Amino acid sequence: NQVELLNDPTAHAEIIALGAAATAMQSWRLCDCDLYVSLEPCPMCAGAAVQARLRRLVFGASNPEAGACGSLWNIVQDQRLEHQVELRSGVLRTECERILRSFFGKLRQAKKKERCLSG
Repeated sequence: NQVELLNDPTAHAEIIALGAAATAMQSWRLCDCDLYVSLEPCPMCAGAAVQARLRRLVFGASNPEAGACGSLWNIVQDQRLEHQVELRSGVLRTECERILRSFFGKLRQAKKKERCLSG
């Protein structure tokens, strides 16, 4: 995730990974590709997975606040769309939750420190 670093709301890890894969494959169709992520993708990222014709999406921790692969919505398996993505959830859930707590904790600390320094 490079949202903060790039000041880009679309710089989620999934978007960056799909872009890199499309470049490497020299095709936007990623039919034979799987994406592994620690946190259930948001609507933007789930939509990008569908648009990329991804074969499979695997995630560890559910995202009850913005999850679009089963928690709030299930965009990747919506039958109204042209393509559905195979989905596996809960893979290494505990480890993913620990990593995410650490990542977001450090991010909050950095933001707090930045606010203190800026007055």
